[in-house]
This record gives sequence, structure tokens and C-alpha cells, in this order.
Amino acid sequence: MEGGFSSFWGPVTSTDRCEKNYVHSSYIAEFFNTISNIPGILFALIGLINALRQRFEKRFSVLHISNMILSIGSMLYHATLQRVQQQGDETPMVWEMLLYFYILYSPDWHYQSTMPTFLFFYGVGFAIAHALIRFEIGFKVHYIILCLLCIPRMYKYYIYTKDNYAKRLAKLYIATLFLGSICWLMDRVLCKEISHWYFNPQGHALWHVFMSFNSYFANTFLMFCRAEQRRWDPKIIHFFGVFPYVKIQKPKSQ
Repeated sequence: MEGGFSSFWGPVTSTDRCEKNYVHSSYIAEFFNTISNIPGILFALIGLINALRQRFEKRFSVLHISNMILSIGSMLYHATLQRVQQQGDETPMVWEMLLYFYILYSPDWHYQSTMPTFLFFYGVGFAIAHALIRFEIGFKVHYIILCLLCIPRMYKYYIYTKDNYAKRLAKLYIATLFLGSICWLMDRVLCKEISHWYFNPQGHALWHVFMSFNSYFANTFLMFCRAEQRRWDPKIIHFFGVFPYVKIQKPKSQ
């Protein structure tokens, strides 16, 4: 949507959201949609430090880094509203879901090399196709399908987990996903009505914030479940009694 300042990045070539453009700066198209990605970077950094400090498997370090890349890509997209930057936001979204798929399903996959090989070429193929073809609705449907494929396994982990604090993380994951989706739909469906309001609730920016918490809760829950599989005696500890993270105790032989 149009705003007050002139555009530093040129005409909008990407999907435009409900926030007015260049209201607060000529260098940032959608100010709130841009800065709302900062929590995602910080939470991913905290998760990465914890994974490295306790020597979790590399897959979790890669997962936290992918969360950071996604948040940075989203910042660039909303700051510029250019098609290339939008692809730099959407392609990592798919790569991240492929990584979640691997973490969720690989422990019981009998052919260890086939899954990462397939997912790698699938991710590369999608990136090439997405760079050549612009499919807005198709992208959303594809992304939703990838998310739905992860839910059965996530539910299985929830059932088999006995720790109440870990179960709470899974519930927080669902709650933040639900609240974030409501904000996203509100911003998307009610944009014309919201544009006439005195105050814009910034639904898409709230979606970013909720999904920052959502990713952190999901990652922490998966780290706990994997540590249980490896018999690392995991516990959910709350930093300052509020912020959850996984603490493990590996056997001396590991």
C-alpha cells in the first residue's frame, strides 16, 4: 500500500501487504513487517548457541541457522518489496520445512542416505522452478502441504513424550501457530477495511512475532525428543524462570 516517503528501491514488484509503504523511512518499504523479524533472528541465535554448547547433532545447528536465514530473507523482502527478495524469503521457507521433515522422520528411516539426497535435490529443484516461474497460490498450497506432512510425526512425538514441560512446549507451538495464522488471515482478508481504520493492528508483523516464538518452541521440543531417543537425559530448564531451553547429560562414553 502507498505511503508518504519516496521509494529508494523503485516500484513494487513483489506481493504487497496491508501495511502502508515508506511511511517511516524511504529505505524501508514496510517498517513493522521488517523489524518484526528481529525476534526470529534472536531466538534462532539462542537456539544455535545452546545446540553448539551442548554438542547436539549438527542437524539442529543447521535448523537454527535456517531460521536465521529465513528471518533475514523476510526482512530484505519487506524492506524492499522486490520480487527477487520475495523469492529469497519464500525459497528458504520451503528449505526449512524440508529440514523439519528430515529431523522428524529420519530416526526411523531405514535407508539413511536416500532421504537427505532426495530432500536436497527436491530443494534445489524447487529453488530453480521458483526462480523461473511465479506461482503465488501454488507456493502457498505447496507450503501448506509440507506443513501438514510434518503434523502426524509431531503428534506422535507428543504422545510418546511423558515430560510435562516438553508437552507444554508442544502446546505453545500449536497456540502460537493458531494465533499467528489468525493475524495473517486478518491482514490478508480484511485489508480494505483495515486501511480505513485509525490504527492498523499490523497483522502480518504480528504473524512474524508469533512465528518467531513458534519456531523456537518447535525446535526446543524436537531437541528434547531427539535427546530422549539418544538417552541423553534431557530436561526443560527455564532461564530466569521464563525462557525454556533443553539441558542434556550425555553418557561419558559419548
